[in-house]
Amino acid sequence: MKRIIYSLYIDLPEEELDFFDKNIVKEGQPSRNMFAKEQFKKNYIKIKGLQELYAKQNKCDYILFEDDDKFKIFKDEFKSKYPYLTSYNIVNFYKIYLLYDLSKKYDEILYLDFDVVPINHDNFFEHNDLTKGIYVLNNNERVSKLTDIGENTQTIRSPNSKYYNAQAMLFDKGFNTTNDVINTGIIGINKEHLIKLNYFRDFDNNLNLMTKLKTDYDMFPSKIVKYFGYDNETLFSVKIKENNVPVKWLEKKWHYFFDWPVYIPNDITLVHAINKKFNVIWDKMANA
Repeated sequence: MKRIIYSLYIDLPEEELDFFDKNIVKEGQPSRNMFAKEQFKKNYIKIKGLQELYAKQNKCDYILFEDDDKFKIFKDEFKSKYPYLTSYNIVNFYKIYLLYDLSKKYDEILYLDFDVVPINHDNFFEHNDLTKGIYVLNNNERVSKLTDIGENTQTIRSPNSKYYNAQAMLFDKGFNTTNDVINTGIIGINKEHLIKLNYFRDFDNNLNLMTKLKTDYDMFPSKIVKYFGYDNETLFSVKIKENNVPVKWLEKKWHYFFDWPVYIPNDITLVHAINKKFNVIWDKMANA
């Protein structure tokens, strides 16, 4: 059984950052993307070191993919073919592409966003049977009823935007619209389920559909539709339903969604620092 843990760090130049949160950032506060950019640079060595150590402790390979020639070719091809995609969109489609690329060599794969920090060496592969399905977290509890959503309270990255966008895509395709808000910050997967997911099949048609839905107000009001985008997680959810792919929801231990409150419980292995407050993680580890 060949296994790998991999991550992806692309330091996008400021002019390519997707300032998606202008409508919700308070005056005087930096955008989330600028704050993330700064924190990744500041904590790069420590994050990479801990991810690499975790892979070594779990007896599997580790690769951190960065802004190399391979990514540049992928990015240029996507920019040429889909000029409406942001660099952020392309980075996130690239991480899915890498799953397929790595599956040519590896049987089981664990993907970690670069803001995921392992804080102990408990073995992901031994505790999560990847023959049973794709292991991911869902953010379903963060979805609001349409009547509870304000006119300018969302962003293109909000769980609401992804949920209702996936719902609209499934409806257009003739499927049951029930779906899950998939978080692809941590993905445990094997070859069999990657093939079944078939993420890039009909990719052009799916992006065309996403484009069409950005101006279709027949199903949802403008306060929802204006935040539809080209999110990798929206398409991931659609593909799971479309291809009837088995899914296993990650327990909190294996995907702790660290945003608010600023607190990390005990017995957590993989901390997904949505808030990019890495200093809190370092303090947690120092006092363990």
